[in-house]
Amino acid sequence: MTKEEKFRQMTETPVNRLIPRLAIPTIISMLVTSIYNMADTFFVSQIGTSASGAVGVIFSAMAMIQAVGFMLGMGSGNNISRSLGNQEEERASILAATGFFTAGIIGIGFMVFGMLFSEQMVFFLGATKTIAPYAQDYARYILIAAPFMMCSFVMNNILRAQGNAMLAMVGITTGGILNMILDPILIFGAGMGISGAAVATMVSQMISFGILLYQCNSHGDCIKIQISRFRPTLRIYGDIIHAGLPSLCRQGLASVAAVVLNFAAAPYEDAAIAAMSIVTRFMMFINSSLIGFGQGFQPVCGFNFGARRYDRVLEAYWFCVKVAVTMLTVFGIVAFVFSRPILTLFRREDLRVIEIGTLALRLQLLTMPFQAWVIMVNMLTQSIGYGFRASLVAMGRQGLFLIPALLVFPHVFGILGVQMAQPIADLLTFVLATGVVAGVLKELGKLRRENAS
Repeated sequence: MTKEEKFRQMTETPVNRLIPRLAIPTIISMLVTSIYNMADTFFVSQIGTSASGAVGVIFSAMAMIQAVGFMLGMGSGNNISRSLGNQEEERASILAATGFFTAGIIGIGFMVFGMLFSEQMVFFLGATKTIAPYAQDYARYILIAAPFMMCSFVMNNILRAQGNAMLAMVGITTGGILNMILDPILIFGAGMGISGAAVATMVSQMISFGILLYQCNSHGDCIKIQISRFRPTLRIYGDIIHAGLPSLCRQGLASVAAVVLNFAAAPYEDAAIAAMSIVTRFMMFINSSLIGFGQGFQPVCGFNFGARRYDRVLEAYWFCVKVAVTMLTVFGIVAFVFSRPILTLFRREDLRVIEIGTLALRLQLLTMPFQAWVIMVNMLTQSIGYGFRASLVAMGRQGLFLIPALLVFPHVFGILGVQMAQPIADLLTFVLATGVVAGVLKELGKLRRENAS
């Protein structure tokens, strides 16, 4: 497909056909990623409760790596979509290169810092004395993978921003499937224990990186990653950060919230940390399908906003809201019914983990329709460049509401306070997102009328 044909596809194909076409590869990628995250948790949980807790502790460090990677990827990707919609290919190539090489540099910084202060890091992230040895073993290899992970996040978003979700899917799913294959081989077959899970993740991330880089540079309708296009200027970084800040807020605060969650659960022993770690990974799995669907919406939204097709932006948004709320409501009902068997699958031998995790999971599942609404509001505002409002919504769930809830509720309600903090934060974020999107939709309606006249 030529770039002119791609432009026509993004601005003329009916949104109810275009968005699912772009979303299906992304949904598959997100599901595979979530499944291999759960596979890590599942196989490590067979080692013991402390090992399972270690995955939850290092998850907060991985969330920070993802936060920066997503900020650079979504920031450059959203700008690329609007640039291509406005037919500014030179600017799009500069954004792609700058996002990619900046991610590599920051990833190396993460790796070096983490290696030097690994012991201090795991305790800072909420590890107990029994969890810390497992967490250090796991972190060692995850940190080596950090530069590859961050660059992969950027390339994944760059490909999706151009409407090439299928190419992005190949890189992500190949790595995810490889991870699931390597996990039992290295953990049990090679006797590496929790280090085997980390090595499996490291190798799979390196493979994904190589595939994605090849996809970016070998297809004629893709923007190539070229060092000659690297422009680390204040203006370029300003554009990337403005568009990517909501992702940093969302993922960065998720990392901070994960640390606070570990400390809030610590008084109730390793079983509580392990239970909340399993619930977090499972909720990521359910949400991954929606996020994948929404990421099929984002390039359509960005392209058409750049092309001043505000009617298509609004049409695409309401189409996605209907699908998203229906999808998460159905998933939530099914998972609610099978909550206890889900927790039992991970830690059959520890009844305390099962009891804590089952109630926490059910409480979070009750707010699934509200989460669907919030995610779509966040994706709309971020895709059209409304950075502050997108950041405000992104900060709500993990920062403005969840962290204070985790700091207050456990002192009042005990372990129930830990379990109920996330659903309370979801409800409050829903109210915030509704107020934000009301103003945005009003502005888009005005732009549509002005453009029509």
